[in-house]
Amino acid sequence: MSIVVPVYNEVENLPDLVARIGDAMAGSGFTFELIAVDDGSTDGSADLLERLVPQYPWLRPVILARNYGQSSALQAGFDRVRGRYVVTLDADLQNEPFDIPLLLQRLETDPAVDMVSGWRRERQDAAISRRLPSLIANRLISRATGVHLHDYGCALKAYRRPIIDRIRLYGELHRFIPSLARDAGARIAEMPVRHHPRTRGQSKYGIDRTFRVILDLVLIVFFMRYRQRPLHAFGGLGLWLATPGVLILAYLLALKIGGESIGGRPLLIAAVMLILIGAQLVVAGLTGEMLMRVYHEGQGRPQYHVRAPAAGDDAAPPRPAGAEAGEAG
Repeated sequence: MSIVVPVYNEVENLPDLVARIGDAMAGSGFTFELIAVDDGSTDGSADLLERLVPQYPWLRPVILARNYGQSSALQAGFDRVRGRYVVTLDADLQNEPFDIPLLLQRLETDPAVDMVSGWRRERQDAAISRRLPSLIANRLISRATGVHLHDYGCALKAYRRPIIDRIRLYGELHRFIPSLARDAGARIAEMPVRHHPRTRGQSKYGIDRTFRVILDLVLIVFFMRYRQRPLHAFGGLGLWLATPGVLILAYLLALKIGGESIGGRPLLIAAVMLILIGAQLVVAGLTGEMLMRVYHEGQGRPQYHVRAPAAGDDAAPPRPAGAEAGEAG
């Protein structure tokens, strides 16, 4: 199994973190690796990780060139995993490494679960600045995405390897990994895990992240619902705007036929604007449809994932139409 830990200025916690992960996995029965991704730390965390390698041969440091953010650090770790299972947790020692075998046991014994998400039921953080915004965000994300979890922000999660291979993290989408995993076909369970107060180092999270979560939520909802049918999103909105514009123009045309002057009426300008905006949105939807086809067909990305191949099915995607003719030519 592979454990992925993003690290940013946690030099005081790293020796205990690595040691406790080793102790937690010693009796688990798993061979494992710890991929510690240093995300441009400035406190010597990268140097410390490299010094720990001779003592812990299962430690694999990955040193990024600069600070890219937690999502990119996690993706750098996901790109290098070799295990059948993948576990993530934070480097601040607020997650309990001894809970890792419990999550793995759930995956081992329950074939109906592809991802286990930790739930910090007794969270040891400040009530106003941390717990209250997280409570609001968890309910908002659950309602918007349809993936209902108590704790989206818990970094302690365990996955089957195929789920990790299907998702990519950009920007700050690490908060929405459960939603991305569900979109990739994962069946998700939630387990209570222990949580400790931070005793060393400084938190990297602030109240400002609440506003970024709202913007990222708009992206993730669009991604999950309309990624393969952008015309339904943009074109639908365009029709809702253009239809009133057409009705208003029909009304003004009737007045014009009746002999009234409509040249200076604000309704005329409003109707024209509604139709133009609606037409632009429809065109944007058509452009999105073409880009979606380039995304899937040009790069060979699948439109679906198969959970288990049927008998006689090698699970290989169908070849593009005309491929044989092109090769023969």
